[in-house]
Amino acid sequence: MGSNDAEATAGIDFAVAASREDGVWTLSALPPSAASELDVLLRALAQLPSEVGTVGLVSVDEEYFLLARVAGAHVRLLLSDVGAATESPLAAAVIARLELPPPDEDDDRAQPAGDLSILADLGVAASELGAMCDDLDLYPDELLGDIAGRLGFGRDFDEMLDTVLA
Repeated sequence: MGSNDAEATAGIDFAVAASREDGVWTLSALPPSAASELDVLLRALAQLPSEVGTVGLVSVDEEYFLLARVAGAHVRLLLSDVGAATESPLAAAVIARLELPPPDEDDDRAQPAGDLSILADLGVAASELGAMCDDLDLYPDELLGDIAGRLGFGRDFDEMLDTVLA
């Protein structure tokens, strides 16, 4: 791995793919390199079969999270804090993919960007995701753990993180 590769993956805390077949969720830990670039992440998620689209849960720098949902050619994204795009190439790529203007570096308000209804059909309402993104007291791993719990795979997610972060 070259120094540029190391720099790109250094901020990735973890990346998990969740896919559901026959009503059963299966989790896969993705290597940090799979989440270092948005296109690479989306390709990795697209390779996993899922009846509801594969959900990617990525934590970066203990500062923000990215939810990505890929169902065939259909991609939905939610970035927990648009301001992360000023310092994170991954977040900047999400903002570009969403065709949003770059955030103002002087604006330190945390605001989500993307599709807050990304998980609505799975039981997590847009208003709930918005409230989670607004909760500045929780770290991304805690927020993603809460989301995983609401989707029905919280225990498996927590166990996977214990292994991945050990």
